[in-house]
Amino acid sequence: MVLARFAGVRAAAVRPCATFADVVAALAEARAAGLPVAVRGGGHCFAGRSSGTGLVVDISPMNGVSLDGDRAVIRAGTRLAEVYDTLAAHGRTIPAGCGPTVGVAGLTLGGGLGILGRRYGLTCDSLLAATMVTADGREVEADDDLLWALRGGGAPGVVTSLTFRTVTAPDSTAFRLTFPAAAAVDVLDAWQHAVADLDDALAPSLVIVAPADPGSPLRVSVFGAAPRPAAVDGLLGLTPTTDDRNHGTHRETKRWLAGTDEPDDRYAYLHSEFHRDTVPAADLVARLLADRRPGEERELDLSPWGGAYTRVAADATAFPHRDARFLLKQTATVAPDDRPGAWLDDSYALTHPYGTGGVYPNFPEPGLPEEAYFLGNTARLRRIRSDHDPAAVFTSR
Repeated sequence: MVLARFAGVRAAAVRPCATFADVVAALAEARAAGLPVAVRGGGHCFAGRSSGTGLVVDISPMNGVSLDGDRAVIRAGTRLAEVYDTLAAHGRTIPAGCGPTVGVAGLTLGGGLGILGRRYGLTCDSLLAATMVTADGREVEADDDLLWALRGGGAPGVVTSLTFRTVTAPDSTAFRLTFPAAAAVDVLDAWQHAVADLDDALAPSLVIVAPADPGSPLRVSVFGAAPRPAAVDGLLGLTPTTDDRNHGTHRETKRWLAGTDEPDDRYAYLHSEFHRDTVPAADLVARLLADRRPGEERELDLSPWGGAYTRVAADATAFPHRDARFLLKQTATVAPDDRPGAWLDDSYALTHPYGTGGVYPNFPEPGLPEEAYFLGNTARLRRIRSDHDPAAVFTSR
């Protein structure tokens, strides 16, 4: 799968790689032809970095999961559905996202949030070891420096295998609460204040959508996972219009939250930023509703932070965003022949003064300086990249 916005990008060559030797051969071909290299696992990169006009190293055939005690060795092209299905058979899991077709390598190399994150941290926080092929065809086991970089800082090569510490897969309650459009400001305000004091086992996300039809009302929903059904009671102190809860195994919860994961042929454009402080709810919702354009869907997507995400020092891994209250992603989705109007940039300009200046690496934006992703860790990350990739073959565009 490649996101629709970048599906039309045509590579000079796409080389499916199932083995270390396949990767070495693909990189040698790129060197000989002078082609730039892109690495594709799940193909979900919002900035199109898993596509390119050069040579695409497609690691999706490199899949499989093996478990030894509480350690899982996962080949880099494995999708999350296979990871969860295999580990669930042993009552284990890793903290990661819900999208079944997302590739585990890309998720980990950019951090990796999910419904167990407030309990156990980012996906990359569970990474114990990795192997990588360098641009000149050498296979290396990650030392302390390289492993630090792979934990949320991308990869200066093609990662082929990742070893994770697993956790017991907990039974949990998947839930989805919907609220009337008129309550959007109250819900946004209540959610922002509630997340500061949440139990680590609660993971409620908030999404407010202005549909592409300007005559349609806002859709307001809070969804996620809780340890038991009663934990959702009074979550925001507001009465929802609908209240769906489904208690089951961790695997069932993941499937319920993932939905159909159907492809979308529209183009998505986004801004994201971490926030320590609340944003002005009334102003943000008013901006969401102003000057709506036919065909442009607008979305505010807020993910709770805190908990185990923030119990790791900012410089302990390449991922530095350890002191936030929540992550806000703002997205404008339009038809392929259209471009977003002014809303996306205007809305970001409204919220940016309240943000940390830090951007989630798995929500990349073309042209954004890498300091936004890695803050005070940027210099060390650049040094490690230079050690392993002196020709900058794998430098993000």
